[in-house]
Amino acid sequence: MKKFIALGASVVVESGAGAGASIADEDYRAMGAEVVADGAANGANIVLGIQGPETDLLAGANPGAWVVAGLDPFGKRERVDAYAAAGLEAMAMEFMPRITRAQSMDILSSQSNLAGYKAVIVAADLYGRAFPMMMTAAGTVSAAKAFIMGVGVAGLQAIATARRLGAQVSATDVRSATKEQIQSLGAKPIFVESVAGIEGEGAGGYATEMSPEYQKAQAELVSSHIAKQDIVITTALIPGRPAPRLITDAQIATMKPGSVIFDLAVASGGNVEGSLPDEVVVKHGVKIVGYSNPTTHLAADASALFSRNLYNFLSAFWDKEAGKPVLDEEIGNAIRLTQGGKVVNERLLG
Repeated sequence: MKKFIALGASVVVESGAGAGASIADEDYRAMGAEVVADGAANGANIVLGIQGPETDLLAGANPGAWVVAGLDPFGKRERVDAYAAAGLEAMAMEFMPRITRAQSMDILSSQSNLAGYKAVIVAADLYGRAFPMMMTAAGTVSAAKAFIMGVGVAGLQAIATARRLGAQVSATDVRSATKEQIQSLGAKPIFVESVAGIEGEGAGGYATEMSPEYQKAQAELVSSHIAKQDIVITTALIPGRPAPRLITDAQIATMKPGSVIFDLAVASGGNVEGSLPDEVVVKHGVKIVGYSNPTTHLAADASALFSRNLYNFLSAFWDKEAGKPVLDEEIGNAIRLTQGGKVVNERLLG
């Protein structure tokens, strides 16, 4: 609040907005913000949110007002069209380009980092044994074996967290460049070596869908490896498409009873056959769990990082004379979905 006000903005907060992160309305007032129960968007030039608000909540916003949030443009395309029809400029923070100067604005990275951590903590809680090796007078407890599938931001944090808890950690990814990252965290890389020439690196550092040959080779490798694991964390997402299926029911059946799988992609269709959002599913004695929004289980930290992402974005482009942010083409064209009553983002027009 203090930083936004220091830019010259007046700030209005929806009553109860911070309750889940243990931030009271009075805390916002103490920072100089106005707290209102209804109509928080009335007279707003910029509306900041976590997830995109429906247009009825934006009825009082000024013409051409920005809506800056995680907007799920592919999954909520009708809402994007509604923003355009309402004359709003929608800015999808998850479309932030993965370039050096935008790292501090990247909500996917900040939230995925927390999600990867939480996945391991939840898996450790559900797992009926200890993670680290323990040598006691009563005998030795073997270290748990954890396998991380997908080594983006969430996967890297999952590796680091599982290592801190004392597990034997291995990991895989379709992008060959991640092998060194896995090794740098002290984990064992599990990669398909028999299919050459496949990098799996798409635009902006995201993974792309693999050829049938690679998918077959990967499935065979994973099947033999997964049967030996106690904990599996799946993190694979492809922007704009359903999550790729990484683990089948037949593969789950090969795992030891009492093993745990955490599916971080459950909200996008799931990497794991049979996973359900916000439920613990038991199949073949294996517990399968996935949260539709894992960062809500770390609300205070998630809110702090998310709000800093938003502030870094707006302050980087703040024009003091205009009293508002003015975007450049590189970032503006990447994240702007609607303008002038039309959908303008190329990713939605293709």
